[in-house]
Amino acid sequence: MIVEPSAELIDYTDDPEMNVAVAARLCYSEKGNQEIRESLDEKKKADLIKKILDLGHYSTLEHTFFSFHIVCSRVTSHQLVRQRVGVAYSQRSQRYVKEDNFNYIIPPKIKSKGPEAVAVFKDHYEKSRETYNKLLDKGIPPEDARFVLPAVKTNLIASYNARSLYHLFSLRCCTRAQWEVREIARSMLEQVRAVAPLLFSKAGSDCEAKGICPEGDLSCGRIANFDNLNGDKNG
Repeated sequence: MIVEPSAELIDYTDDPEMNVAVAARLCYSEKGNQEIRESLDEKKKADLIKKILDLGHYSTLEHTFFSFHIVCSRVTSHQLVRQRVGVAYSQRSQRYVKEDNFNYIIPPKIKSKGPEAVAVFKDHYEKSRETYNKLLDKGIPPEDARFVLPAVKTNLIASYNARSLYHLFSLRCCTRAQWEVREIARSMLEQVRAVAPLLFSKAGSDCEAKGICPEGDLSCGRIANFDNLNGDKNG
């Protein structure tokens, strides 16, 4: 069956912005946790978070956690698990879970080429399914039969602290990131902004969040477009 990639925010730190603000204030205060919390109204909390983000003191962002259920291809799961600091992953095992009825994701560029291209793609996956099941029928364990599988759909739970999410978004929200991981990252960013808008106000790709592009000659050109827009507005 064909599925679409997705990310669902399933859990997060209670009042994540307050945690960050308290951690930042505690470093320079004789007061304890509860006293600091009681002293921070919404404006003070907002001002403190803005100052943290402006100064780049992101260590205090590590006191918040956000957990997602992610559905994606194994192409993208391999990209996600490359990020290890401040992250925890639990992914469905192809060694212990049979993939005899696997689902898969069709890339948009293949869909855009029309029914014939989609048919070629689907035919490859169905032949892989048939081969996989034949191997299982011959007593081959799933951990070895999986070697014939393409990049089928997988499920994982991924938990990040806010600092690690900033890093993820800077890399994976970029237009040069692979389409599936970019789509998932942008969905994640939208969801965490909904529950912690101040905390993630400066999150996103480097061109969006910082007005810079680290890609050099490989830049997609968005920075130049931003500059032109600003020039037009100022001119």
